[in-house]
Amino acid sequence: MAPAGRALALVTAVALGCTAVGPALEQARAQEQVTAGLPVIRDTEIEQLMRDYSAPILKAAGLSKQNVKIVILNDRTFNAFVMDGRHIFINAGALFDAKTPNEIIGVFAHETGHLAGGHLMRLREQLANAQTASIIALLAGVGAAVAGARSGNGGAGVGAIMAPQSAIQRSLLAYVRTQEDQADHAGVKFLNATGQSARGMLDLFKRLGNEALFNSRYIDPYLQTHPLPPERVAALEVLAKSSPYFDRTDPPELQLRHDLMRAKLSGFLDRPDTVARRYLLGDHSLPARYARAISTYRHGDLRDALPQIDGLIQSEPNNPYFYELKGQALLEGGHPADAIAPLRHAATLAHGAPLIDIMLGQALIATENTKNAEEAVPLLRAALRQEPEAPDAYAQLAMAYGRKGDLANADLAAAQAAFNRGDVKTAAQLASRAKTRLPVGSPAWVQADDIVTLKQSNAKN
Repeated sequence: MAPAGRALALVTAVALGCTAVGPALEQARAQEQVTAGLPVIRDTEIEQLMRDYSAPILKAAGLSKQNVKIVILNDRTFNAFVMDGRHIFINAGALFDAKTPNEIIGVFAHETGHLAGGHLMRLREQLANAQTASIIALLAGVGAAVAGARSGNGGAGVGAIMAPQSAIQRSLLAYVRTQEDQADHAGVKFLNATGQSARGMLDLFKRLGNEALFNSRYIDPYLQTHPLPPERVAALEVLAKSSPYFDRTDPPELQLRHDLMRAKLSGFLDRPDTVARRYLLGDHSLPARYARAISTYRHGDLRDALPQIDGLIQSEPNNPYFYELKGQALLEGGHPADAIAPLRHAATLAHGAPLIDIMLGQALIATENTKNAEEAVPLLRAALRQEPEAPDAYAQLAMAYGRKGDLANADLAAAQAAFNRGDVKTAAQLASRAKTRLPVGSPAWVQADDIVTLKQSNAKN
């Protein structure tokens, strides 16, 4: 999972910087990355931090009511992008590499600039116009090629086909570069409106720009989706340093949360030897201990990990995520009954975080105790009201109903789990069976019928 060819992708698509592909292909690749099974990282602690980073920026942009969600992708390249008006995608690599909260806040400010500027809709219009122009240019080029063949000058005909295509591509890329410049300006504007520095954005561009500087010497600047790094950094530097907040730094408590987030990602995603090199044994900071405790439970002995986790709890007894970690370690270590107490405490401290509630429900069910299963049902149903597309939560709910002997609702929950995993065939089979056990016309029966009807509709199409 080592970073490969990092390039800052603060755009409407995945590719950035030193690339020679057109924006249509970029958007296709972005869609592939999200829909082709690239794992999405779900974690209450990290998601809450991302919300805290982005909320002031979105409010300044007038987008606070659009329910924009931050989606974290398990990809170690440095990348962030938007593909619709409701999501900002950011790679784990960006979170790993950003040294301060202000750097990630700067990323969100730039991406919010794309959202506020309506760049996605305008880019689609440009692509539609380009497609029309491409067809006309292609037809004209084919005519020229035929005429050239008749006159014995076929090479000129091929040039007639390629030249308009190249001009159209350059025009589109120039348009996207303009959008990037606009997003930079808007990002700094939003940072100023929230009293935050643009230094993080500038430092990030400088750092990543230096990495791309060697390659950029050999690239046609007119075939880029973004301004070349020196140009972009120079323009941003003028903007950033003109802000009265340029020298403002992140609060220490926010920096600690940022460092804990990076440590958590490392503990869960990195190999033990990588964690050991990044967080040396002589480092007794809270983030270092967090990373080592996670890595120990993931790759070592639970008996060695638990004292480390208890040490974290002793240091911050009101941190819900340390209790969550203990509960998760015990649950995955085969001790679900012991996991219940720390997960209950985590859920209480986190004030109804659905992902923690789902894990608590899983621990209750794993005890194979009917009373615990009964407690899990309302807990999971409440969590699913906030996470309606979580297949694992539906699967756990199906098990809880099964433990209670409620086979009708067990079938329905299992059908919903299959449906949210994309297995429509299995979902329809389970929903059909649920319908035979549920009162006709009841809300649960209607939900099952909807799944069956959708399967039949898909089959006709």
